[in-house]
Amino acid sequence: MAVEPPSPPESPRPWSERAAPLTPGGARTGDARPRDAAGPRDAAGAPGTGPATARLVGVDVARALAVLGMFAAHVGPDPHAGGPAAPLAQLTHGRSSALFALLAGVSIALLSGGARPHRGARLGRSAIRIAVRAVLLLPLGMYLTSLGTGVLVILTCYGAYFLLALPLIGLRARALAVCAAVAAVAGPLLSFAVRDATTPEAHAYESDAVMRFEDWSSPAALGDAVWATLVTGSYPALTWMPFVLAGMAVGRLDLRSFGVRAGLLLGGGVCALLGYGTSRVLLYGFGWAERLDELAAGQYVGGGALSPFERAMDYRVGTVPVDDAAWLLVASPHSGTVFEVVGATGTALVVLALCLVAADRLPGALAPLAAVGALALTAYTAHLLAIRVLLGGLGTSAGLLGWPLWWMFALLTVAGCWMWRSTVGRGPLEALLHQVSLAVATLLLPRPAGAAPEGGARPGAAPGGRRPGDPPIG
Repeated sequence: MAVEPPSPPESPRPWSERAAPLTPGGARTGDARPRDAAGPRDAAGAPGTGPATARLVGVDVARALAVLGMFAAHVGPDPHAGGPAAPLAQLTHGRSSALFALLAGVSIALLSGGARPHRGARLGRSAIRIAVRAVLLLPLGMYLTSLGTGVLVILTCYGAYFLLALPLIGLRARALAVCAAVAAVAGPLLSFAVRDATTPEAHAYESDAVMRFEDWSSPAALGDAVWATLVTGSYPALTWMPFVLAGMAVGRLDLRSFGVRAGLLLGGGVCALLGYGTSRVLLYGFGWAERLDELAAGQYVGGGALSPFERAMDYRVGTVPVDDAAWLLVASPHSGTVFEVVGATGTALVVLALCLVAADRLPGALAPLAAVGALALTAYTAHLLAIRVLLGGLGTSAGLLGWPLWWMFALLTVAGCWMWRSTVGRGPLEALLHQVSLAVATLLLPRPAGAAPEGGARPGAAPGGRRPGDPPIG
């Protein structure tokens, strides 16, 4: 769930500054034009590299959809329970968190220079800020896990993804795209091979494999937690880093460009078709689904509309069994196969492209959603606290789950975030991470005398304005 956009020396305001109120069109008082309007090019004419006078509201809208999609996975109905809304529940399952991971990569790219990657000391300061935010996410994620909500909290894994991305923040879009493609293919295959060599039982599975406070009680426990974070857990880095790397490649592009948006839409559609379509053809057109049903029959019982192998994948989060390589043909949510990674990445790219276009056309109508995206970390944390308060020890296994509960969470979140964003600006957790990471970076790598302060506002912005794509945790 970060970071800061590419404008050369300016950066977001200090925490203490308050944002100017939003107008109905989504702009702040004093803005020269709607905040979704295309920003100017820099003196050299390169797109997306100069000071911007508009923000990419579409990025926040996409992030809001990811947050609300995760709400559906946590408090919404069983996606396999049937009913007219079942396809929507199935669409959010697994893909919302993948979209969130991709947008985290976009934010990392923006903080490290956007279309023009930072160099030298400035790149070092960006790296420090990313690292500090990653470290701060760890205790927050472990605290939220300790609430016992039944939700597999992803924040500690996000922190690990940020740290793993640090060596690559100086790369440009093409190199990052190559890294993402290689990781999308090699990561799932390596995960299968490593687990096959190290896991004593083919269907062994850690049902709640995210880092906890107790994992720090001994070196052995911590080692197991790190191994789960990287390979065997619910969100293993081996199969989740492709989303982050793809997002970093996207963040190196000019997201205001029609050509870039069209490319994201077309490329994303192709990836989604290749990932999900190829898997389906192989499974049901060549008989591999029957093979997997035979393998799963002794371990999982099919039910409702699900076959034994589909029930197996519905139960597992993060990995597939290793008793047969045929499991690598599935594209189920959270399966971590090549087909699932490629398909989910494609879906995320399509959603991002559509949100960028929609935000240009309907800035006022989408302003409440954009507010949720701007306060994504706060919204995510608040919904877990609400689950704890409302459902108590029952967690997400309670019988209250369904669309009515999701609507309550969604409407209250949108209203609360919109009010906060319109009156205060940054969310409380977003402001905390921004201030701490900025302070540490300034302490370790002070800016040259006379350089614009990193907490200053950009030219042409309202006193409290944020910059394009300003991320949810800083």
